[in-house]
Amino acid sequence: MKILPIPVLLLVAALSATPARAQEPAVPLPKVGGYFQLRETAQEQVGLSALLNRARISVDGSLPNQFSYRGLLEMEASTGSRTPATVSLREAVIRWNPAPFSIYAGQYKVPFSREYLIPVPLVETADFAACVDSIAPKYDIGVTAEYAPGALGSLAVGIFNGEGQNSTVNRDSVAMLVARIVARPIPQLALGANATRDGADSSRWGVEANAEELGAVVRSEYLVRHRRGRASDQDDFGWYVFGGYRVMRFVQLIGRQEDFQRPSYGISRRVRATTLGVNLDLAPNRVKLLLEGVRRMSGANQTRVDAFIAQLQARF
Repeated sequence: MKILPIPVLLLVAALSATPARAQEPAVPLPKVGGYFQLRETAQEQVGLSALLNRARISVDGSLPNQFSYRGLLEMEASTGSRTPATVSLREAVIRWNPAPFSIYAGQYKVPFSREYLIPVPLVETADFAACVDSIAPKYDIGVTAEYAPGALGSLAVGIFNGEGQNSTVNRDSVAMLVARIVARPIPQLALGANATRDGADSSRWGVEANAEELGAVVRSEYLVRHRRGRASDQDDFGWYVFGGYRVMRFVQLIGRQEDFQRPSYGISRRVRATTLGVNLDLAPNRVKLLLEGVRRMSGANQTRVDAFIAQLQARF
């Protein structure tokens, strides 16, 4: 019988005596999802045009000790009518959630404006209201702390670069501070307020209300942006009122009235619009067809432009 050398025997004995390492908690596999939006638009003096409005893929997962993560990639981010679309990172978030508190950091939607914070696949209209799209901060890089004591409401406070998404540096070294509070006096009603301080030269604020009952929803917001040294009657401001009613489980009628103004630029920057449409859930929570008519008044002469939009959305 062959006898192992003494050094090998000592190594085997040492390894056998070493206590086993504690087994690391298993990490669940990430959930991959996403959605596509295909849009056809018929507009006066423009004609018919097709658009891949959005093509996004997301990855969500949980980690030990109440941590989680999310990534969202835009596969077809529009860059204008004269240049091709590109791939763009939308969200990259790490979240710690020892309820009722949560802290999340990375790139994500700034907590401002109820309509903008609705996940895009759940937004009832083809586009955000003009005041939301123009005044509300979009995706940015920062940190947010949130307190949500059950159904009573929530309070969120965050600090961001203020440079927008995918910016690698805070160019002006001034942080954007954001606060958002939402209260639910009754389960069917939510009242909220938002405010930002974009350094010493700019601030934004807004108020909102949302009511839902028996398939009906009414939502409204009023948003303002103020710049230092400019009279308050020259502030950018706007509002919208949205209403929806589910007449059948898979049919929702929608309507929205809106107005956005920039007095410092005159009447040419005012946008008024009326939207009427219907959402058809062809496959509940998976495939939705939106048919929408929009009448918009804008420009120095407040010229009327009518458009019809058909948008097919698939979630996976």
